[in-house]
Amino acid sequence: MVVLTREGCHLCDEAIAIIETVCAEHDVRWQAVDVDADPELRRQYTDHVPVTFVDGEQHGLWFVDAGRLAAALA
Repeated sequence: MVVLTREGCHLCDEAIAIIETVCAEHDVRWQAVDVDADPELRRQYTDHVPVTFVDGEQHGLWFVDAGRLAAALA
């Protein structure tokens, strides 16, 4: 599980809180990646963060639904 984030993004902070909880419940490791640290990611996703990926596939954009994420991780 990967989430693209950005410093100072309140939606990212909210998404991370949900991701931490859901991933802990399912014993899944996750990683946050700062889009501003990679010029290609910044170009591709601009202000469309957070972006979540499950098994390498884009799962969500801007918001994380805990139930939907849990189902994807199960």
